[in-house]
Amino acid sequence: MRDKSFVFAIRIVRLHKFLSEDKKEFTLSKQLLRSGTSVGAMIREAEFAESKKDFIHKMAIAQKEINEAIYWIELLSETGFLNSKQFEDINKDAIEVIKLITSIIKSAKASLSNNN
Repeated sequence: MRDKSFVFAIRIVRLHKFLSEDKKEFTLSKQLLRSGTSVGAMIREAEFAESKKDFIHKMAIAQKEINEAIYWIELLSETGFLNSKQFEDINKDAIEVIKLITSIIKSAKASLSNNN
């Protein structure tokens, strides 16, 4: 998950650069940059969580951030800043990340419940 979220962040940084330099789009791409790169940062924070609850909390924030990134990706596509190939490629990665995070959260919550 750590590597996958880092690679996703790199793609987001490159997409932001493309959108701002080639498409002259600054507002939506900056929102995407913020949410898309914070996913990996939250996953890194979760690695050193103080407790299982803290881990779940940090992963839940990562889940919210990737969900927000998906929103910006969809909006950029629907407003013509991304063509269908660009959208499909980045959206596929984002969906994969959100599914993995959701699975990790579910497993962590189940583990927490079993220990009580």
